[in-house]
Amino acid sequence: MIVLLTDFGLEGPYIGQVAAVLHRQAPGVPVVNLFSDLPPFDIEAAAYLLPAYTSRLPPGTVCLCVIDPGVGGARPACAVAAGGRWYVGPDEGLFTLLARQTGVRNCYRLPEVQGAAPSFHGRDVFAPAAARLACNDRVAGDWETAEPALRDDWPDDLPRVVYIDRFGNAVTGLRAGSVAASAVLRVNGHELSRALTFSAVDVGRAFWYENANGLVEIAVNRGRADVVLDVEVGTSVELQVMWSGSGRRS
Repeated sequence: MIVLLTDFGLEGPYIGQVAAVLHRQAPGVPVVNLFSDLPPFDIEAAAYLLPAYTSRLPPGTVCLCVIDPGVGGARPACAVAAGGRWYVGPDEGLFTLLARQTGVRNCYRLPEVQGAAPSFHGRDVFAPAAARLACNDRVAGDWETAEPALRDDWPDDLPRVVYIDRFGNAVTGLRAGSVAASAVLRVNGHELSRALTFSAVDVGRAFWYENANGLVEIAVNRGRADVVLDVEVGTSVELQVMWSGSGRRS
C-alpha cells in the first residue's frame, strides 16, 4: 500500500490531486491517508512522529511523506529504505529519527522531473516516485545513491508537543519507553502523573499516558488538554523523576 503523511489538510485540492496521480500510476494499489494534518512546515515535529506511526505498517509499504517548506528550492528529494518499508519525501532532516531507530538500508536521490510545478513536488515528484516503488519495489535507473541529510543536533527524545489530535490530546516527541512510569510531567505550571488510559482517572482530570504508538501523550478525561492546559504544537514539557522515599529531581 501507499500511506500518505502530509501537512496538506483535507480542505482544497491537494490531497485529491496527489491521490489521483497515485491511482493513475499505481492502479489497484491501496492508498491510505494516515496524516493530512501534520503541523504545517514543521519538519522536526514530523520527524518524531514518522517512526512511531509507521512502525506497524507491513513490510513493503511505501510512505509518502511531504512536509516541504523548501519546495522548489535547493533541498534534495529522496527515497529511503528503512525498517522494511520505503519512505519518499523531501530530505531536510525528516528521516533523522527513523534512521536512528530503524537504520537506513539505502537512500536514493530523486532526479528533477521535467514539467514539475515548482510549488507542488508532492504531486509531480514524490507521488510518481512512490507509485513506482509500490508497483515495482525497485528504484529507477537514474536514481543515484546518496546519504540522507540527518540532524545530529536533534535529541533522541523531544520534550515538546509535536501534534494535537481532534480530541485535543497533545502528542509529544518523547518515547514512553524512555520515561519512568513514576515520572511527573510538568507543562505550563500543571503537574501530570501517568495513567494507563482515560477511564483510569476522574472526568476532567489531566494526565499523561503511553499512546497506542509508543509516545508520551497528554490528555484530559472527556476534555481537551489543549484548552485545559493551554498547550499547542511547540509547547515545551518538563520531566520530573520521582525518587523513592522523598522528593523529586528534574
